[in-house]
Amino acid sequence: MGILFGTDGIRGVANETLDCRLAYRVGQSTAIQLAKRKGGQPLVILGKDTRLSSDMLEAALSAGLCAGGCNVVQLGVVPTPAVAYLTVCCHADAGGMISASHNPYSDNGIKMFSAEGFKLSDDLEHDIEQQILVKGAIPVKAGSELGRIYNGDYVVEEYIKHLQNTVAEDLTDLRVVVDCANGSASKTARRLLSRFNLEVTYMNDQPNGVNINDRCGSTHLEALQERVLAGCYDLGIAFDGDADRCLIVDEKGRCVDGDRMMALFASERKEAGRLPGDGFVATVMSNLGLHKYAETHGLRLLCSAVGDRNVLELMQEKGMVLGGEQSGHIIFLEHMTTGDGQLAALQFLQIVCRALMPVSQLSDAVPQYPQVLLGIRVPEEKKAAILASPAVREAVSQAEAQLGGDGRVLVRASGTEPLIRVMVEAGTQELAKNAAELVAASVENTQK
Repeated sequence: MGILFGTDGIRGVANETLDCRLAYRVGQSTAIQLAKRKGGQPLVILGKDTRLSSDMLEAALSAGLCAGGCNVVQLGVVPTPAVAYLTVCCHADAGGMISASHNPYSDNGIKMFSAEGFKLSDDLEHDIEQQILVKGAIPVKAGSELGRIYNGDYVVEEYIKHLQNTVAEDLTDLRVVVDCANGSASKTARRLLSRFNLEVTYMNDQPNGVNINDRCGSTHLEALQERVLAGCYDLGIAFDGDADRCLIVDEKGRCVDGDRMMALFASERKEAGRLPGDGFVATVMSNLGLHKYAETHGLRLLCSAVGDRNVLELMQEKGMVLGGEQSGHIIFLEHMTTGDGQLAALQFLQIVCRALMPVSQLSDAVPQYPQVLLGIRVPEEKKAAILASPAVREAVSQAEAQLGGDGRVLVRASGTEPLIRVMVEAGTQELAKNAAELVAASVENTQK
């Protein structure tokens, strides 16, 4: 990670650590570096989510790109994967998404994609960052060399059609509740799902700039779970703020997380001969139950560090087409270059329609160890020292001893927030909770 770019682009509090000045310089620097590599006038595809600051940052980033000589196609409010897909579809030189994903509305971010629809290479990201950090004004174009801004709303239809075409047959006879998290899916989920023979009820699809991810979406399933149970629906679907994640709620109101979704996707694809190497990629945070399911079903499971960039890199290295995270960020590389919540939802609906059995019966086939995840807020500059401290390491050893070999403890620094995350899996919920609290207390005490 660089000074500005983290594991998922640039993140910060809008108008504090991420303001118009910085967004403008990001645009200028991106334009300069793209022109160096391409020559001529680069083209950038730009999208945003629904948070209040996204309009402001879109204007500043677009201005910087144009000042640096780039043409910009503004898609408006779209899911992050739409930007990745349409960057390739439109033969653009790069794509940009203004979003802080599942974070509160007060945060925002700038995420960049390459011409191939993947995250920017480390080299290009480094060069852009170094250009931003140069003291003083960044050179700008003038006269006929300035860039233009185009309205790209009409292009979004190509993304919707692409998702629709990933489903081999119609989706029928399912009653579904969709939680749009008052985010990007509010603009696209209805357009997409209305093309199938489904009975769909939508909730949290009225964004007002400040309600994105507010007690809704994939990070807050409670309201969706209640709605599924109260209405006797077959399942619920929850997206996050920029719709690159998806979680499922079964007909009993229980969460079907990304681990269980990936297990079902992998099994279906293996059976159909569409799973290269009979394997897929998860992360070190994936549940032990997923490992046990993979073993008993002849699936090869590889684990990367946390983060979709790390998942994708391991997928490409090993020639795999399926990978993702417990959070519901799932990559289907034959269809999309990045995680796509709406794509994952369609693929899951297809499995349910083919199986002719309740979602709970499908997901219960994948065992799941009780898991406790705690986040301890710490200053960014203290993360490394806390993780390396003897006291924390000793607490981890004590927690592992409590588990008696049937479980695991994982402590890591968040790549997107000022947090150290403690994850414990154990044979019982109580055992996991006690072990997690032991380690969390040590992290708290170490920073005092």
